Amino acid sequence: MAKLNYYEIGWFLDEAQCPCDVHFVRYLASEGLRGKSIFHFGTGEHHHVGIACHDAGAGNAVLGITASPREHDFYEQLVIERPEVGRTYKVLFGDIYQLDTRLMPDLDIASLFHIGEFRTEKNDSYGALTDDQMVRLVVSKLRAGGLMLLYSGSYAYDVAERVSGSLIAEGVLEPAGSFESLRVFRKLT
Repeated sequence: MAKLNYYEIGWFLDEAQCPCDVHFVRYLASEGLRGKSIFHFGTGEHHHVGIACHDAGAGNAVLGITASPREHDFYEQLVIERPEVGRTYKVLFGDIYQLDTRLMPDLDIASLFHIGEFRTEKNDSYGALTDDQMVRLVVSKLRAGGLMLLYSGSYAYDVAERVSGSLIAEGVLEPAGSFESLRVFRKLT
């Protein structure tokens, strides 16, 4: 029987190594985005996006997903110690490549910074989605005009470029600029 492709470690916040979450929070503030529903792939044990969105008071709600039990444990401890954060920040434990559209809310923004970084043959053993299928599923939950953000500093950014390029060619997304290390796309339909 196949086991879930998960990660024993968690990622701490190191802006020099991986600034995408910090840049994302700055992007939200710089654009004045308020009251948005956000899907965030890869919470880190720091949970910077969820905490910063709560602390900013902009009314954004974040649904994160992690395949790291350690990161989920840190989330549990966070909401025990700061239950007010748990009102607008929820974290799923699981493989993003097992998402089901029936269980996903409608979204305004999706941060998919780690496309291609965690998808391996281990996911194939239990019929998980491909990178292309996962991104298409998440984009299908974006409202018209919704935003998808990618991290250009990812070691697997070529995968993200390929998938986003296909969606642009199909008229589903359009480029909508960049912000620091992030590339922004808008859903057209």
